[in-house]
Amino acid sequence: MKETDEVATVLVLDFGAQYAQLIARRVREAHVHSEIVSRDITADEVRARRPAGLILSGGPASVYAEDAFHMDPAILDLGIPVLGICYGHQLMASIAGGEVSNTGNAEFGKTQLQVVADSLLLAELPKEQQVWMSHSDEVTDPPPGFEAVASSPGAQVAVMEDRDRRMYGVQFHPEVVHTPRGTEILQRFLYDVCELLPDWTSHSIIESQVEIIRNQVGDGRVICGLSGGVDSAVAAALVHAAVGDQLTCIFVDHGLLREGEGSQVEETFRSHFEVDLIHVKAEDRFLEKLAGVAEPEEKRKIIGEEFIRVFEEAAKMVGDAQFLVQGTLYPDVIESGSATAATIKTHHNVGGIPDDMKFELVEPLRDLFKDEVRAVGEELGLPQDIVWRQPFPGPGLAVRIIGDITKERLDLLRAADHIVTEEIKRAGLYREIWQAFAVLPAVKTVGVQGDGRTYAYPVVIRAVTSEDAMTADWARLPYELLEKMSGRIINEVPGINRVAYDVSSKPPATIEWE
Repeated sequence: MKETDEVATVLVLDFGAQYAQLIARRVREAHVHSEIVSRDITADEVRARRPAGLILSGGPASVYAEDAFHMDPAILDLGIPVLGICYGHQLMASIAGGEVSNTGNAEFGKTQLQVVADSLLLAELPKEQQVWMSHSDEVTDPPPGFEAVASSPGAQVAVMEDRDRRMYGVQFHPEVVHTPRGTEILQRFLYDVCELLPDWTSHSIIESQVEIIRNQVGDGRVICGLSGGVDSAVAAALVHAAVGDQLTCIFVDHGLLREGEGSQVEETFRSHFEVDLIHVKAEDRFLEKLAGVAEPEEKRKIIGEEFIRVFEEAAKMVGDAQFLVQGTLYPDVIESGSATAATIKTHHNVGGIPDDMKFELVEPLRDLFKDEVRAVGEELGLPQDIVWRQPFPGPGLAVRIIGDITKERLDLLRAADHIVTEEIKRAGLYREIWQAFAVLPAVKTVGVQGDGRTYAYPVVIRAVTSEDAMTADWARLPYELLEKMSGRIINEVPGINRVAYDVSSKPPATIEWE
């Protein structure tokens, strides 16, 4: 295996697959750095990035369709190890001179893979094993130099290998849990074909980011937008490890936080961190800007810009800081729109940043998923209640009120949300659930309380399970727990007379309502 001072990266070329992010995650779980890139990347751009390997993702189209996604064929001539998955397997076969056809033998779901020849990818695995297929076309004739080493009932070339050129293709999806030995197959590619070491760990991430931050910042002054959540906390800790007292944290209380959060953040960070902390109370300022605004993208952009304006003012208190630290994560970048993804929603710390911002951004977590951030936080010794705090959107409760933001609605939502969190913790589910919170639609419904008619707000409880927020499933909470939360909210929060539970997954919904 190769040892190098550089971070070895495997690029995942995205051909519109629903599993592209999952492929990247599985590579990282093998302690190898991965990054998703556009299918439009050129051979010269790939060469310049010097990746240790390439993975071609699946995709929804046929390689011979008029609107099929293609790639620069010269990429296959770079001498870089390549693994094609599903559509990527077919595309590689087509470019390299093989044949792809629609034989009518479609496979969707679990199927049996039969190993028919010696294989590097499948070495030491059972000759027959379960895999997960999702294809209508298949490789019917492998390209010159490739050998078919496994088949399935619907794919006579289910796995093909060209060991001399280090090019491999699998028709199935090794990245999904329904392929039980898929992780081992991916590891074969990473460790044996790409000759990589499993050395991309929390410790190595910290070491590399500390060096990057020092090189970027030099002796400049740095401020960090601290929210109290795990992302900004870990980002602040990383920067503090790199530049020490050059960092000042600024906690902006915009009035959109959860119950008691402002005082909790200040107390936690003053007692656990030896950094300067400025607490800016700006509730009136933000509410004035948000008055009458109901459209969610406009809310996000207003909040993002106002954050920056507050930071610009606060920066003058710390010697005109030139750098701004943000806890931007990889899913934030993907969902805010990139070369490989449509804009789902603008995250205030990505697309919501104004063009005339005076700071240079420092984003040490921009390449990480949430679970990786938590691991780094634990490695840095941050308190468990910060590391394992459930995600909270930067725009706060503004994107959990569906409609105009008012002080009354914020107070109602805060009280209801506190009850949801409290009961989830009492039930011992806080660490098991990715997020659990309350949403307040700005409508009123008729109810009856104390033999009288009420006309009050409903609350929607949202709870989801997820690994990285790219996909999520609604949490199957016990009925007794839902009943308890509903009863408490209606009885303890005047102004709310109805509680509903959101049972939609992501996709098609997002985790947050806005």
